Amino acid sequence: MPPPLKIANASGFWGDQPDAAARLVAAQPDLGFLTLDYLAEVSLSIMAIMRSKDPSAGYARDFVDVVRSLCPFWSAGGATRVVTNAGGLDPDACARECAGVLRAAGLSRLKVAAVGGDDVLPVLGSATGGFANLETGALLSTVAPRLVTANAYLGAGAIADALRAGADVVITGRVADPSLTVGPCIAHFGWSPADFGPIAGATVAGHLIECGTQACGGFSTDWLDLPDNLSIGFPIVEVSADGSCVVTKAAGTGGAVTAQTVKEQLLYEIGDPGNYLSPDAAVSFLTLRVEPAGADRVRVSGATGRAPTDSYKVSATYRDGYKAHGMVTIFGHDAVKKARRAGEGVLLRLQGAGCLYREHLIECLGTGASVRGIASRMSDTQLVETVLRVSVAADSREPVERFAKEIAPLVTCGPQGVTGYAAGRPRVLPIFGFWPTLVSRSAVSPTFRILDGTRP
Repeated sequence: MPPPLKIANASGFWGDQPDAAARLVAAQPDLGFLTLDYLAEVSLSIMAIMRSKDPSAGYARDFVDVVRSLCPFWSAGGATRVVTNAGGLDPDACARECAGVLRAAGLSRLKVAAVGGDDVLPVLGSATGGFANLETGALLSTVAPRLVTANAYLGAGAIADALRAGADVVITGRVADPSLTVGPCIAHFGWSPADFGPIAGATVAGHLIECGTQACGGFSTDWLDLPDNLSIGFPIVEVSADGSCVVTKAAGTGGAVTAQTVKEQLLYEIGDPGNYLSPDAAVSFLTLRVEPAGADRVRVSGATGRAPTDSYKVSATYRDGYKAHGMVTIFGHDAVKKARRAGEGVLLRLQGAGCLYREHLIECLGTGASVRGIASRMSDTQLVETVLRVSVAADSREPVERFAKEIAPLVTCGPQGVTGYAAGRPRVLPIFGFWPTLVSRSAVSPTFRILDGTRP
């Protein structure tokens, strides 16, 4: 049996630690692959806004800096390959930018590949029916004119193909998070698309590392008790040819890899544990075994896999109006009572001016308002400080802009003790609604191309 393939994750989301990739390869230079996940459900909407202002900005530019940070490692002979979904709406543009960075560093020998085919906006936009919302059952026709993005969660196939073709850096748009790990495993072990058992195991491995430090204790129930919890390490999976893996982290990094931290990540966003749906396989977690395998080492095995469904999940977003949030701090006796009354006053003045909002919310932070439905342990009268946050949403921009001008006046027309108006006038922000749906695999054609690294 071949030795295990070592795959690490250095980014759980767009905005994660920018130097994590360079730290990981320095601490663990024998990594076969490094994965970086940048895309949450609405990330592509943010990229759509960026692209509307700059046609070349439809991807996570943070990743270009990551590539730049890895150049000294590669120049010194490092061989770790990279797979990421940082391409967002424009994997080609991201790949070209990264190829330019490699070229400038004298690393034109490294091949960069762009994976595409996930953009199904034309498919959804031209439909006259169907594409029901998976959560509400509503038909897409109710929001179709306002669609901004629609991207299918591709699987590992095109990633594996690009790696087999010699790519050192593979940049995708929307793919299923675990597929960033499954692709390297398919390419490395030579699995066929029908090897659902090993692919199921690799899917579990990818799921375990997709959120970065969470598998090593980040966000853990016992975070406060973890060793060196201010510098928690990023996770590594050592995947075997049968799909089983050992979860670990680089020596000398903080946090811990234990059965508990692994199980907490294992249960993250899985829905039905007996039918975890991935574009590469349908996986049952019910047969999994999670066993300690040494210090900061946990073995995960026993995944059961079946053929995937004949559909891809689609993450679509649409314009859904505008919002703003205004905040001030209120200090002194009856702070909460005064804050609530001040928030009501803002909304009453706006109502008198003819402003209509489809939603509004008054929150007194510090009273349990940030987690609605969970009672505060302190009564309002015991609190001498609170942050008043007033939020509104409307279909049009004008009433939200008027709201943004009503928070600062609380400094003089509100109760005594108003302070902390340091954030300035609230920003008017677009709202994007999330539309999860399904599209037939036959309507999607995953592709890849390898750029010529010697030319712009």
